[in-house]
Amino acid sequence: MDIGNIKQIEKATQFGTKDIRKIGIVIIFMFLSSLIATIFSDGSNNILLIVSVVVGMYMAMNIGANDVANNVGPAVGSNTMSMFAAIIIAMIFEAGGAIIAGGDVVDTIRSGIVSQEAFSDINIFISVMLSALIAGALWLNLATFVGAPVSTTHSIVGGLIGSSIAAGGFSVIDWNVMLGIVASWVISPIAGGIIAAFFLMIIKRTITYKQDKQLSAKRVVPILIFIMSWSFMLYLFQKGLSKVITLNLFTQVIVSFLISVIIFIITKPLINKKANYLKNTKDSIGELFTFPLIFAAALLSFAHGANDVANAIGPLAAINQAISGVMEAKSSVPIWIMVLGGFGISIGLALYGPKLIRTVGSEITELDKIRAFCIALSASITVLVASALGLPVSSTHIAIGAIFGIGFLREYLKSNYKQMEQEIIQAHKGRDAQIVEKFLNNFRKASIAKKQLILKELKNNKSPNLKINKKDRKALKKNIKNELVRRSAIIKIIMAWLVTVPVSAIVSAVLFFVIIHFKDMF
Repeated sequence: MDIGNIKQIEKATQFGTKDIRKIGIVIIFMFLSSLIATIFSDGSNNILLIVSVVVGMYMAMNIGANDVANNVGPAVGSNTMSMFAAIIIAMIFEAGGAIIAGGDVVDTIRSGIVSQEAFSDINIFISVMLSALIAGALWLNLATFVGAPVSTTHSIVGGLIGSSIAAGGFSVIDWNVMLGIVASWVISPIAGGIIAAFFLMIIKRTITYKQDKQLSAKRVVPILIFIMSWSFMLYLFQKGLSKVITLNLFTQVIVSFLISVIIFIITKPLINKKANYLKNTKDSIGELFTFPLIFAAALLSFAHGANDVANAIGPLAAINQAISGVMEAKSSVPIWIMVLGGFGISIGLALYGPKLIRTVGSEITELDKIRAFCIALSASITVLVASALGLPVSSTHIAIGAIFGIGFLREYLKSNYKQMEQEIIQAHKGRDAQIVEKFLNNFRKASIAKKQLILKELKNNKSPNLKINKKDRKALKKNIKNELVRRSAIIKIIMAWLVTVPVSAIVSAVLFFVIIHFKDMF
């Protein structure tokens, strides 16, 4: 046996050992969760509660493995943070959000999708919730395995729809609410993409396209951080701390504004000082966005933990309450369930999150610190705008849409820029190569306004070489087109989005009939 074969065997063995270690950690966590459930149980049905807790924690871990990547993926992909640092920050803030601000009440009838009258029987109610949890978790597990970031909310909603229809027929579903969810599939990524591309274009025009990038950054970056601070504080008040701090919208806006002003006053001199030591290049100026990105990753994780933990513990809290013989539209969430949910998300992230973090951070399009900043800013602003308009949106779809938006804008700008250079080369056809190269270098260094003026002057000269017919222009565009967004990634992710609700619903419906059939075992 040669050395190459031995190394392959060692590599395969290491891979297997790593997987076994992960499974061991999962089993220990499940055992401890079951033990805690037994301690806090009222003793009426320990087996059913333990099964429900295990399923709920399985869902929580899948949320951590799949959904959290949207919060830290851009920061990792832009080399702002290492994978290890991102996971540690996300674990702390996800668990903190779930435990501190996870809320005392979780709607068990998700967003009014299902009629409460469908759950007149406690056994039916428990079976519906358990089926929804299992189906949502299984779909998230599969999506994580294939590297597709999907909406955890849509997964659990799909599961609830499927089991509810199996329990009471199609009439129990409010299809008007469902239309809103379907609309969010389109609204979320488009809105995220447009807002992210808008801010990237602003940064390009006000900083990276300028001759003196340092001076421009001193003026613009503090304003961008102010906008980010304001939007993130509002986002935190509405989505992260709404169960802890109760403020009306006007007060939230004013308090967020005042905090952002303080942040602006503190950061402006720090940015000016740091900018003085940076080179006059785009990559160097990007260093100014490092701390805002870390700040964004932490706050997005906190808000996500506070909100999306409900997808795991909401049905679990409802089952826990139903076991006690109480069934209400809203279920109080015991602190032990919130703590388990927070740790479940963190463990899932630590063990299985890196795959999706890499997908979001680097496998869709190339990200740098400036682009990652625009994605993070887009996430908070899109949620705020959608909430103000009463539109249901998915944080996962917003983040991925923002990444697509950044990539497609770069494709357009690069293609357009290369086309301008080709037109200049055509206009100088037949001249000395050094003269053409010198002209091109001056063109590349010029501002946007100067570039437009140069092209206008060339066209006004009516050079015969500048005239490009429609056929040649089409061929030229095809030749210089740069695909900066992976088309295979787009297809995979969109297909996963489209089937999330239907697949979760079908699996949940099947599971409902299985659970009802074997319910006497519990």
